[in-house]
Amino acid sequence: MGLDQYLYAKKYTSENFNNGGQFEKLKDALGADVEYLDKQTPSVSIEMKVGQWRKANEIHQWFVNNCQDSIDDCRFAYVGREKLTELLDLCKQVVADNSKAQDLLPTQEGFFFGSTEYDVWYFKVLEETVGTLEKCLTLDDEWEFYYSSSW
Repeated sequence: MGLDQYLYAKKYTSENFNNGGQFEKLKDALGADVEYLDKQTPSVSIEMKVGQWRKANEIHQWFVNNCQDSIDDCRFAYVGREKLTELLDLCKQVVADNSKAQDLLPTQEGFFFGSTEYDVWYFKVLEETVGTLEKCLTLDDEWEFYYSSSW
């Protein structure tokens, strides 16, 4: 039990998806009923997990406050690129100067939310988050991001 957090990248694709028969292969693999598929305009939404945290309550609270209207309800919340960039900047600032942690990315108490200490694990999470967000932001603009959590 505890706070589990995920960042997903999602992309809608259509005209290029049928190159090499990808649409047909997917349809066959899923056993999709052809009467519901439009072979003239094959399309698909691709979603993949691009980030994951466990009991990183400071990251969770940031997403709740900045992407979920301060409502912590475990739903999927859209995260714009500007928000990812903002979080990346905050993480970099705190990693560079640990004394800014409590002001910029404060911890959050919660049921099985993990430690609220500003210790080696807190800063390790932020360093890993920097790497995750930098990779996410290299994806082209067709990708959208969503945050989700469970506890």
